[in-house]
This record gives sequence, structure tokens and C-alpha cells, in this order.
Amino acid sequence: MSKFPWKTTLAVSALLAATAYAFAQMSSGGPMGMQGRMHGDMGQMHSQMMQNQGGMHGGAGGMGMHGGDHHGMHGQQSNLTGAPTMPGQDAFGAIQEVVQILQSDPKTDWSKVNIEALRQHLIDMNDVTLRAAVTPRVLENGVEFTVTGEGRTLEAIKRMVPAHVKELHEMGWNAKTDELPNGIKLTVIASEAQPLTKLKALGFIGIMVQGGHHQPHHLMMATGQHVH
Repeated sequence: MSKFPWKTTLAVSALLAATAYAFAQMSSGGPMGMQGRMHGDMGQMHSQMMQNQGGMHGGAGGMGMHGGDHHGMHGQQSNLTGAPTMPGQDAFGAIQEVVQILQSDPKTDWSKVNIEALRQHLIDMNDVTLRAAVTPRVLENGVEFTVTGEGRTLEAIKRMVPAHVKELHEMGWNAKTDELPNGIKLTVIASEAQPLTKLKALGFIGIMVQGGHHQPHHLMMATGQHVH
């Protein structure tokens, strides 16, 4: 790319020619008349140069390239295509996934399907995860968690935490629960596989998410095969 675009070169040449013509006319005419014509020609040439520079901003010059990039960026943003994939709410998405699985399976027995049971379980999960109060206490050989709540949250704690301990036993964890008036006490004993440092780092919710049984259980609940 040349240093001076052709439009700029043309405008400068025209300005020089007009200036030479004006001075030539001044030598043969009245000073005031020639000066007026010269100013008129100069003004016209200046206007032409400004127009040429405007073209450069939108064309291939340095500023034009900047303008082109800026326009291209907005073009990319406005040309995004495709349908959204996020359901907008976690429980809604989990239920949607299960319903799609059931609808795609020709063997689904709709007389046994209970999507409401799955919804209630997901409410339990939400209460235990976000609303339960948890007080940890580090033991010499493990960690004790006092998990408490009120109303619907208390009911969710008493349903979910003891049920999860059964799954932990199957995974080889040494855990137990004791019922409290306002919740559940969960005690997890350290072992070679689950050292005390790890148990302290995981905390209550990190222990609750162990294993991959939640997803299969959701499908079982929805099909009436399993409730907690």
C-alpha cells in the first residue's frame, strides 16, 4: 500500500493547479477581483480534499481500515445465530432432561411415571444445599457436621442426609448419622482413602455430592421405581 492514497494525490495536484491559475489571473486582472476568485478556488479545493479524506476513512487507508474493523466487529456480534441451549433454571433443566429421556423411550410406562416426585426431591436438594445451616467440628479421627433447619428445610435434611450415608457405605466411606430435634448430625471417620485433611477440605456439601447415584435416582423417581 502506498504512503499517499491516490485520492489525496489527486486533490493536492488540483490544489496546486488552481493556485497557479489564480496567480496567473492576478497578473492580468484587478487585485480584489482576482483575490476573490483565488479564495473561491482555494475554498472549493479544500472542500474536495475534505471529501477525499472522508472517503479514506471508509476506504482502504489506515483510518479506513480501523473503520472497517470496527464495523466488522459489530457485524460479528449482530450475526450470532443458533438457538439458546440453557434451560434457565437447574431444577427445570434436570426435569426437562428426564422428560426427554422418557419421551424418547417407546417402552416408557406412563401409568407409573411421577414427575412431581422428582420435583419434590429437587426442592429437597435445593433446601439442603442452600438453606441448611451447617456447623462442622473436627474430631481426632474425623469430622462431625451438625446440619439444622426449619420447616421444609428440616424435612429435606432428614430425608436426604441419612439416605446419602447409605450410598457412602456402598462406596467404602465410614459415615453415620444421628437424628437431632432440629436436624441431623453427620459423622464421617477418616481413613487411608479419605484422610482427615481431605474431609476437612470437602466439608458437608463436598461429602454430600460424592458418587454418581443422583442422576440414576432421578430417573428412577420419575418412573416410580424409587423414592429416596
